[in-house]
Amino acid sequence: MSGLILASWLLVTDDPPLAVPSPPSAQPDRPLPDTPAPSPPDIPATSLPEIPGTGVLREGDRGHGVYELQVRLLQVPNVYDGGAIDGRYGTEVRAAVARFQEWYGIRGDETGVYGDRTRHALMLRTK
Repeated sequence: MSGLILASWLLVTDDPPLAVPSPPSAQPDRPLPDTPAPSPPDIPATSLPEIPGTGVLREGDRGHGVYELQVRLLQVPNVYDGGAIDGRYGTEVRAAVARFQEWYGIRGDETGVYGDRTRHALMLRTK
């Protein structure tokens, strides 16, 4: 669990982590035993939380990822002018995504669906 917390912390901060000194060994010159270390306990398969702005988004979706998409679409002239920033992937967002895909020659994602290729192209053109 502490590794997940550290990994999450590293994703959200620019500061390097502080070095944590290891405890002194009681017998530094003694060789390690030949027996293997016990295997770690089984970790249940759980999905990691989605990073906002990732994953395929399509009409009917809602949430922070759609909000981020709307903010980016507004940065591209004439693609989503005057569109709402409400976190809802409605017909206007679908039309804006389709327009962006057509104007910039994005292939590989379904028309009007914000998939990996469309996301990559939009992220290259926006902040």
